[in-house]
Amino acid sequence: MTTAYYNHCMNKTVAIIGGGPAGLMAAEVIGAHGVKADVYDSMPSVGRKFLMAGKSGLNITHSEPFEQFVSRYGKHRANIEPLLKMFGPDNIRAWAHELGIETFVGTSGRVFPAGMKASPLLRAWLKRLSASRVTLHLRHKWTGFLPDKSLRLETPDGEASIQADAVVLALGGGSWRRLGSDGAWIPWLKQVGVEVEPFRPSNCGFDVAWSPHFRERFDGYPIKSAILTFGTFRQQGEFIITKEGVEGSLIYAASAMLRDEIETGGKAVIELDMAPDRSVEWLIEKLSKPRGSRTMASHLERTVGIKGVKAGLLREFVSKEDFTNAGRLAHAIKHLRIPLISPRPLDEAISSAGGVKFESLDEHLMLRTLPGVFCAGEMLDWEAPTGGYLITACMASGYAAGNSVLRWLGMF
Repeated sequence: MTTAYYNHCMNKTVAIIGGGPAGLMAAEVIGAHGVKADVYDSMPSVGRKFLMAGKSGLNITHSEPFEQFVSRYGKHRANIEPLLKMFGPDNIRAWAHELGIETFVGTSGRVFPAGMKASPLLRAWLKRLSASRVTLHLRHKWTGFLPDKSLRLETPDGEASIQADAVVLALGGGSWRRLGSDGAWIPWLKQVGVEVEPFRPSNCGFDVAWSPHFRERFDGYPIKSAILTFGTFRQQGEFIITKEGVEGSLIYAASAMLRDEIETGGKAVIELDMAPDRSVEWLIEKLSKPRGSRTMASHLERTVGIKGVKAGLLREFVSKEDFTNAGRLAHAIKHLRIPLISPRPLDEAISSAGGVKFESLDEHLMLRTLPGVFCAGEMLDWEAPTGGYLITACMASGYAAGNSVLRWLGMF
């Protein structure tokens, strides 16, 4: 590094609003080039949603082939793919390894850090950041732009304003408000001509009009080894019955399609195969056997292994007449139709769809109406299923934004 270049770096400052994966990755890229990066976060600590996501095992990315990986971003693939080519699944694993955290591939192809926990990874990351020109400012909430386009902040010491040579906004989406992503920034960006798509729940549960008996009896019960079909979607997995409806990995995987269908048609009806390893013919043969003095519940369990919550679902949606007809009951086991009323509230969703439209950004993630201001992470208008796709794209966008800032500042 030449003296002139060093002095050039030392004289530049970048403000990063948001201390989640996207903001921290942008800070890492910028700080690594000797530029002062100030990260402002409204919460008492950074990475809170990152830590929450890791409570049941931090899934940082996925090991599937790249072409299949990028297909998970649906209609926004064209926007996300260039970011993933800069910093994709392999880069995530290499980055974790550099921090001293080994990774492994689970049976589903998902990638986890050794030990499964988020906290060791976050601690190692923050230690690296502290060794560069990155400073964290906690309990500093961005509250919009001042007339001169400087940033207004609420701090523990009162209101303050800051000016920087470049700004990265990494403010998160609309879910899990208690962790800091409250969408309060939307009107401030709209005021300066930025187009923002309204937030909608993604990777969310759905309401079902259960009977009082079913709701009380089966709240919290898992549905295991079932195939969910909806339109072109067909996938085997598990989900959970709740008092309000259904949630869990299999539901989340189809949630974008289900949400869109409800918005268009008022409801969505999923089809459930509760005996994926059995044919209709096999079920009919077994169910046609005389049950003698056994109850129907006992008959179902002994002949075809349907019991508990699966039997409860049949009782919920199959008429008494069809229950006594082996053919119709077998069909219901393989094609049980469950009407979904509405998505659960946005604040309960794992992630959100909507945010800053890519049309408001140039190819470097810079706002067209605010030169020198870049956006990254879940505040952008994209969505993806769980499975490591969310964190990977957030970090990739932070990486891209960080490099774009350096380019804007004339670093390369």
